[in-house]
Amino acid sequence: METLLNRYRNITVLLLVIFAQLVLIAVQVRNDQDVRMVRIWSVTAITPLANVLETVRGGTTGFFRNYILMHDAREDNRRLQGELDRLKMENQFLKGEISTADRAKALVAFQQRTQSRTLAARVIASGAGANSKVVFVDRGSGSGVEKGMPVVTPDGIVGKVIAAYPTASEVMLVTDPEFAAGVVSQKNHVAGTLKGQGQSTCRVDYVASEEKIEVGELLFTSGDDRIFPKGFPVGVVRVVRPTSPYQEVLVEPSGLERGLEAVLIVLEGVHQAIPEVPPANAPVYLGTPPPAPPGEQQTVPPAGPVGTDADKLLQKYRQIGAAQNHTFGQGAPGSKPPDFNIKMPPGEPAKSQSLATEPASGRGGERANSSSPATEKKTAPSNPVAPSPARPLAGSVPPGQPPPQ
Repeated sequence: METLLNRYRNITVLLLVIFAQLVLIAVQVRNDQDVRMVRIWSVTAITPLANVLETVRGGTTGFFRNYILMHDAREDNRRLQGELDRLKMENQFLKGEISTADRAKALVAFQQRTQSRTLAARVIASGAGANSKVVFVDRGSGSGVEKGMPVVTPDGIVGKVIAAYPTASEVMLVTDPEFAAGVVSQKNHVAGTLKGQGQSTCRVDYVASEEKIEVGELLFTSGDDRIFPKGFPVGVVRVVRPTSPYQEVLVEPSGLERGLEAVLIVLEGVHQAIPEVPPANAPVYLGTPPPAPPGEQQTVPPAGPVGTDADKLLQKYRQIGAAQNHTFGQGAPGSKPPDFNIKMPPGEPAKSQSLATEPASGRGGERANSSSPATEKKTAPSNPVAPSPARPLAGSVPPGQPPPQ
């Protein structure tokens, strides 16, 4: 190193002197914008390095910042997801509570409305097996439940008790293949036997092909089976297929439509009447018009003309004559008759009397109806006295003589 410096000592000193001179010149010289050259050179030399350093610093800072934020976002997302799951569970629980309260309210209302003596029970378990159509309720023989008692809900029948234990009872549902009950249709009173099929629908057997049963018709218990009292709803007819000798009728049970949580066990059944089908064309009530405001008279629309076609034609001619100021029976010979070809505006009131009060017919009646104003203002006395030509009436003055003094 020392050998190298000794060899190039003169050149090194020369370069240092030149560099010092340039620095001094750059310090003293300014450009057009009054900025020293040394400042311009230093900024130009340092700017690329500063850009590189700032890029590296910004990228590193952004990476760590995004990593920390994403970590916090994942934590927030996990916390919010847990909160959402908790709210969903709470919502489902509250919906279940509301549904249970509604069912309990419906059961209480049904117990108060029906004449049968019932016992409320809650479904606690279902029978073993995937196709089991048996449930267990929390009321047994200790509560007065016996084998064969019907089980219902406000929507319809559910099944019957097939076994009564001290604290629970076993109930066969209407969809069980071993279940059967007598039913009757609401509209046409067609009787049949309801039987389960192990599915969501039941069938009605022994409906003759000549009987009339319609889709959408309601079915009620008939009481013939000596288990279910008469008048309890069963379901709605969904399918009717005409076959021989009996029709194929499928029914959707209404008692199982909303699921089973609470039921009623009928301890003492009372038969009730099957409700009638409401008429399709029920009368419509139309109230009286509102009273007129104080100070105004309520107008009643006039009744339409009553009579034969001849009376209507005569009434039309009277209206035409009244519109042209023509009085029938009083025109001088040779006068112009009214024009019967003009069109009367609709709703034109007639100036003459109604035909219903005119005891006239033909041409004579026409003269009688078109009486003079004097005749309309005066009425004839009850016992008129005809004047005699030889003996004038008292108070009358012969023509051409002065009145008496």
